Amino acid sequence: MATHSFQVVLEWDPESQVWVTYVPPLDFLSTFGHSREEALANTREAILGYLEAAAKEGLSVPYDDTKAGLVSVEVQVA
Repeated sequence: MATHSFQVVLEWDPESQVWVTYVPPLDFLSTFGHSREEALANTREAILGYLEAAAKEGLSVPYDDTKAGLVSVEVQVA
């Protein structure tokens, strides 16, 4: 059994009052949860489903070992 790591974007959605996740290497696979832990557990389950479906269909999975970062960009508005 192989173990793979994926970069996951986790953000709070104030309108829906949930944590939302995105997995960029997997076509921005997305899910949510009412807590960070629930969102990440749902993300693990969604990734597993994605990998199982890809294997069943004989599709390659883009295992990406690049590291993402979050940066702030200042914009001056007149």
